[in-house]
Amino acid sequence: MKATSQPRLRSVLKNIRRPSDEWHNISQHSSLPTRSLVAKDARKEQGSNTIADEPEPFSTLVSTIRACRICRDQPSYGLPLDHEPRPILQASEGARICIASQAPGIRAHESGRPFDDPSGVRLRQWLGMNEEEFYNPSMVAIVPMSFCFPGLSPTGGDLPPRRECAEVWRGKLFARLPTLALLLVVGGYAHRWHFGSTFAGKGVNETVRAWRQIYRADPSLLRLPLPHPSWHNNRWLKQNPWFENELLPTLRTDIRALLP
Repeated sequence: MKATSQPRLRSVLKNIRRPSDEWHNISQHSSLPTRSLVAKDARKEQGSNTIADEPEPFSTLVSTIRACRICRDQPSYGLPLDHEPRPILQASEGARICIASQAPGIRAHESGRPFDDPSGVRLRQWLGMNEEEFYNPSMVAIVPMSFCFPGLSPTGGDLPPRRECAEVWRGKLFARLPTLALLLVVGGYAHRWHFGSTFAGKGVNETVRAWRQIYRADPSLLRLPLPHPSWHNNRWLKQNPWFENELLPTLRTDIRALLP
């Protein structure tokens, strides 16, 4: 990490909240939040003195996140990350669409590009977007729950997202995305953070099934729960044809209306 980033990180670390050890207790809200509530909570996380100050340039915030080593050097939960951190995100203050995902996989970790794997291919098919549109930060933000690849479990699967990322950076980043019109929330960890227990308390299947109720709850910011586009969900997709026949056409229509 650059020396100039260390004082800022030390200051941030002093304010890390420490909820209980289970990931399900990290959700922001007990019910679906409105845009104004999310912004208010994000400002509170920055501290009362920061609210009155001139905000740092957005590029500085993104650069600081990309230089973060908290999970490796000063972990709050469990063992340190067992490999060199490589925070991965895509964002600009003018983004209209945000993909709130889980964590980069091993291929994204190696390339430095989010969803740079077969899951990304499927996700782009779901959204009806090509690579140029998907990787255009002026239109699409990609903000995972954990910015770094969390490592592999003994069985070979990806470990859960590191919790430090969400606690330190998530509120600050979303407070600086004022033009979002569509938030796509991918996977159970992101569901619990963005939707709280009311909509995400019964698991991914029930949350995605409630998509119509969630989608139009706040017209100022459409929110849509999605399963992870991993091949692990092939069976679920076959058992739930409504996802492809009903949800995806609605989503693609709204995305086309937002793209230039």
